[in-house]
Amino acid sequence: MAAHDARGATAPLTDHIGLERLIFFSDAVFAIAITLLAIEIRLPAGEYGDNAALLNALISLWPRYLSYGVSFLVIGSFWLAHHRMFRHIVRYDRRLLGLNLALLLGIAFVPFPTAVLGESDSAVATSFYALTMAATGLLSAGLWWYASNRGRLLEAPMAPHALRASRWRALTPPGVFLLSVPIAWWSSDLARFSWLLIAVGLLVQAPGRDEALRGVEAPVAGD
Repeated sequence: MAAHDARGATAPLTDHIGLERLIFFSDAVFAIAITLLAIEIRLPAGEYGDNAALLNALISLWPRYLSYGVSFLVIGSFWLAHHRMFRHIVRYDRRLLGLNLALLLGIAFVPFPTAVLGESDSAVATSFYALTMAATGLLSAGLWWYASNRGRLLEAPMAPHALRASRWRALTPPGVFLLSVPIAWWSSDLARFSWLLIAVGLLVQAPGRDEALRGVEAPVAGD
């Protein structure tokens, strides 16, 4: 039976098996989503009786290779963020489970806009992809903001400066994707190149620096 706090809300549970199941299930969804990205790359129907025809067909698939590479890296960055979060999260509650499921909903959907992006270089395709990634990124950031609020679900509260750095880092990918949407209606290629800013932003806010800043808040006297 779930524990309840004084207000009647479900209290966080320290249940290692339950937390491991959450992490294993999440890892499976991330892995399946990445696998489905490659399945979407198919040769066009036709006969390829000679090397030149096959080579031309393979080269013509370059937009799909590009969308696969971008999505692989983005899903990979979301998985790294998820992995980093659950190095600190040691408790969970119903809201965390719901937020995690919402994040996985976005991750599982990524192969579809990736296929659309590989088929078209239009502003609609680029915007659709960017909005999907932005929404997924906001869900990832929301999961961390909720779990880290007052250190309720963490092993120990983080130092304020480390917490701020981790939260800003979580908002970098969705922020860049959202900014690329209006750019896409002017130039789809420029909008796609703007996604490289995510890598730049994450390098500037390097995880190693955040880990170095991580600390436990000093207890308040009298607690």
